Amino acid sequence: MAVTLQACSGAVNPAAPQQPTSEAEALIQTEQVGPTSDLSITTAVNTDLDVTPTATEISSPEGQANATATPDLRLDPADWMEWPVVPMISDRAKQIYNEGIEKGLDPNVFSKSGDCQNITTYFLAVFEDPDQYRLGAEYAYLQETIYYYDGSFSRESMAVKGGMNVAAVLSPMRANQTYCKGGESPLDCELRLNNPSIMLVSMEEAWGEQNSAANYEKYMRMILDKIIANGTLPIIATKADNLEGDHRINETIVKLAYEYDIPLWNFWRAVQGLPNNGILADGFHLSHGYNQFDNKYALQSGWPVRNLTALQVLDSVRRQLAEMP
Repeated sequence: MAVTLQACSGAVNPAAPQQPTSEAEALIQTEQVGPTSDLSITTAVNTDLDVTPTATEISSPEGQANATATPDLRLDPADWMEWPVVPMISDRAKQIYNEGIEKGLDPNVFSKSGDCQNITTYFLAVFEDPDQYRLGAEYAYLQETIYYYDGSFSRESMAVKGGMNVAAVLSPMRANQTYCKGGESPLDCELRLNNPSIMLVSMEEAWGEQNSAANYEKYMRMILDKIIANGTLPIIATKADNLEGDHRINETIVKLAYEYDIPLWNFWRAVQGLPNNGILADGFHLSHGYNQFDNKYALQSGWPVRNLTALQVLDSVRRQLAEMP
């Protein structure tokens, strides 16, 4: 039985404001959901984002013989709501990245994989048009990363589309027939065409009753395995919404970030405290605002915070990989 997806599946987001002056096939059907109006912004938000994780010591399995084994000092997945928005990267993440560079992946290129929360109309492409964003003094340091990844921000990824969920991105049926080879999935196609050293993986789709966290985990594992096998470092993101009601998708995302020892962009935490947590009345689409990061009112909306924190994550990961301050 086919399962109909909700949220941005096939939907069109509200227009962005202009800058002032098999089993897999059964899971990829979509339903159009109409846009809703922007929420009025009436409250201030604390935009001071925590970027410094604190370590949690995790005990070794009972009976383990090696009493001198190094304790696991990574953050506890059970405390994912307290994980920082911007991650620290592990030795394993550095290993994945360095092996990819040795294979010939491009250090100046990243890719995106996801649904309508990742389309260039709203996500990251503004950083290739100086008239469409304003860093301000506080975030001026991020300009170096904008130059470093020039061309990646506005790229139309083969692995991004409205309604693109964890099953669809693995299905050749959803590949762009103009650019992708026969039998190639959208994910495989993007990895081949763009040769990225880093990939942002942000799969927010809400799931119907028959789409459990177990299904999400099953396909997300396949996604991560493919990306890592290519030599590309995945940066996996939590989602702002909680349409499933119990945060089980975000819990699964964090569990996988921990297990694979890869960077987590905790976008969920970034929008806590924004009006309606940066989400429109439909419970899924992000609220719009200008990408003016020196404007506290702009940073009360979901999309500017998404763009800013994604850029912060790319900047931090880039610096850590290069062992820069």
